[in-house]
Parts: sequence; structure tokens; C-alpha cells
Amino acid sequence: MFQKCKDMFSKLAYSVFEQSILDYHKFDSVEQPITNPFPKDSFEHLLYLKNWIDTVQWHFEDIIRDPKIDPTAALVLKRKIDASNQERTDMVEYIDSYFLQKFSHVVVHDAAKINSESPAWAFDRLSILALKIFHMNEEAKRIDASQDHRDKCQAKLNVLLEQRSDLSTAIDDLLTDIENGNKFMKVYKQMKMYNDDNLNPVLYHNKK
Repeated sequence: MFQKCKDMFSKLAYSVFEQSILDYHKFDSVEQPITNPFPKDSFEHLLYLKNWIDTVQWHFEDIIRDPKIDPTAALVLKRKIDASNQERTDMVEYIDSYFLQKFSHVVVHDAAKINSESPAWAFDRLSILALKIFHMNEEAKRIDASQDHRDKCQAKLNVLLEQRSDLSTAIDDLLTDIENGNKFMKVYKQMKMYNDDNLNPVLYHNKK
């Protein structure tokens, strides 16, 4: 699959992200279970799961900003957001593991340079961008909003679409450079501390 579409890999990824977003909005509930349509051993399966996590968290973030939310419910939701953040990071690292394996045969040139972000973190940005585009498009077409609101949202949507084009090109160029040995991957674990009982002082002091 990769050899056939590496020059348009971002297009494949974006189409999977769009499908995930549309599937979520069939019911539009953070409680709905995921039904991943792709085979478990496929890269599309990883992409779909990655975006599903992002989509659910997007709506978590909307809900917790409700000024009328019950404080107890908000605390429960904050815990879910923390867990979702960890899932998101874990998925990015898992996707990067896929790319490390995929490019393990590449002979890296002596003059090769490292990129500022790994392929998976670039796909993470594309996944979030897909969500922004979906929701900004909804706002640009909202019939109960003013024309001024719709016009402003359309202008923002145009910028997001341009950003999608630029990011997609950058992703495809990065993957081509890595496969050709002109750039190399070096993945660092995020080492998040706030979720770790041994690294967050609030948590480890409470264990005593």
C-alpha cells in the first residue's frame, strides 16, 4: 500500500479522518462505542482510531466549557480528558512505531537531517485540522446564525483549507525524504508527568 500511495499518503489519511468524523456525527455522542470499519492489521485502522480519539476529545472539550455544568460532573469529565490525552499520545507513538518499521531498511545519507516533528505528529496535526474544517464548515452554513457570522466563519474555513493543502504537501514530502534517506526519524517518548503516580508530586505525596 505504501509504495503505491506514498506521494499522496496524506490524501489517504485525510479520507480516513473524514470517515471517522462523519461516523461519529451520525449519533454525535461521546458515549457511543467506536466501530472501526478497517481491518485490525491495516494502517487505516490506526488512523481511524487516532481520529476517533481526537473527535471524542473535541466534544469533551466543548461539554466541559458549559457554564452551567455541574462541578462534580466537570471533575469527572476532566479525568476523562486527561485519559484521552494519554490515549492520543500513545496512539501517536504507536503510529510512529509503524513508520520506524516501515523505513527500517532505508540507508540514511551522511548529509541527512532530522525533521522538527515525526510523521505521526504531523498526522496528528492533520487529524485535528480535519476536525476544525468539519466544524468550521458547519458554522459557515448555520442557518440560525447571522450572515456576518457565516461570512467570518467562511473566511476562517478558507484559511483552514489552505492550511490543509500546505500540511498535506509537507507530510508527503517528509515521507518521501525519509524513504529516500534525505531525512531520518528519531522518536522521543512524550514522557508525560501529570498522569504518572511517581512523577506528579501531588499524586506521589498522596500515596504516603
